[in-house]
Amino acid sequence: MVSMTTGYVRIAALSVTLVACASGCASDKTTVAQAPAQSTATGPRFNQSGPDADEFGAREGYPVGDRNTFFRVPFLVGSQSHQDEIFPSRSVRRAATASPLARVASEPALRYDFRGSTFALDDYMTRNPATGLLVARDDTILVERYQYARTDRDRFTSWSMAKTVTSMLIGVAIGEGRIRSVDDPAARYVPALADTEYGRTSLRHLLQMSSGVRFVEEYTGVDDVAKLVGDTFRQVGPGGVASVIPYNERVVPAGTKFSYASVETEVLGLVLAAAVGRPVAEYLQEKIWQPIGAEADATWIIDRAGQEVTFCCFNAVLRDYARLGLLLAHDGNWRGRQIVPAAWIRDATSVRTDQPHLRPRTATPFFGYGYQTWIFPEDRRMFAFLGVRGQAIYVDPASRLVLVTTAVRKLPRDPGGAETVALWRAVTRDLAR
Repeated sequence: MVSMTTGYVRIAALSVTLVACASGCASDKTTVAQAPAQSTATGPRFNQSGPDADEFGAREGYPVGDRNTFFRVPFLVGSQSHQDEIFPSRSVRRAATASPLARVASEPALRYDFRGSTFALDDYMTRNPATGLLVARDDTILVERYQYARTDRDRFTSWSMAKTVTSMLIGVAIGEGRIRSVDDPAARYVPALADTEYGRTSLRHLLQMSSGVRFVEEYTGVDDVAKLVGDTFRQVGPGGVASVIPYNERVVPAGTKFSYASVETEVLGLVLAAAVGRPVAEYLQEKIWQPIGAEADATWIIDRAGQEVTFCCFNAVLRDYARLGLLLAHDGNWRGRQIVPAAWIRDATSVRTDQPHLRPRTATPFFGYGYQTWIFPEDRRMFAFLGVRGQAIYVDPASRLVLVTTAVRKLPRDPGGAETVALWRAVTRDLAR
């Protein structure tokens, strides 16, 4: 990857007006909080089609599928925007009044370079299976688009972006003293893990995916993560603590090697629920979702034990995902109120010098890793929430810019994500001020 250009081109005289649920909401799928008067500015842009739309089921109205078919290509558009209709979930209630977001009067012209060619934003949408794309700076929406007949009322699933949300909540719990220390072992809060390797692992090493416990996550359909999926949101197994106990072989010392393992976030979710004494979704609702003025209800898929599946499966509208990103762009501060401790956000999005196994790289895979957060290899701090099949929230605290995208890439690990990174680099190059 080419390092980011340090000079920035400023966009002049961007006129804005206030909006919460923008004009043009085309669906009533999820209830939206009462908001200020509607804007006359340009609202979201909607497209009934998208790349390979027929393959994704356009002629059938983008069918949702069921528990057996939801991850297959004909059902991806429908299932990833209706996941909480396929699987049981717990609600995260919106704020009584949505926090206002401003909107530019016209979308800025964006051009990005990718594989020797230069493309515009229209090109990105025709080349990539994005269900939604939003760019915001501070409290202002600069771009908001939807494809495949999705709208700003649809709740898009997070996949592994939920891992970063879980980390944010761990930070809140530590700030409140509900969790004593990031260096506590997991079994301090979940005694049922006392005789297991995960129980003996510190929260820090779980957050950094460096427990040293063997867990295979290659998305083959027969690996450890497939079993974990069955035991959690697919509800084949019992869920809860029983879903993490099978992984109990430590192959390297903790804190020495990064190895991406969704089960480690599930252990963190069990710790969090035990430490705060209530469901993770309720804690999110009180501590983050309502304080940031979320405009729509969200949902979090649960397992058979009633535990939120914290390694994935959070569902929210695009603008509320943007609010989460903007919260982190301001180091956990929401319009003068510190929601997540600033020190936690800095620790979560930085790599210490004594942890070379977590550092970003200049070659693929180039991301480093913090506390359930991916870190760019830039001179300045930039980071991301990432999920399979193209879900992402990119955050640049220096310019307070955020890019949110949801997508239906056909492969869990799809190389098409490199084009989204190229677009993000253009955003931070051209839209900073």
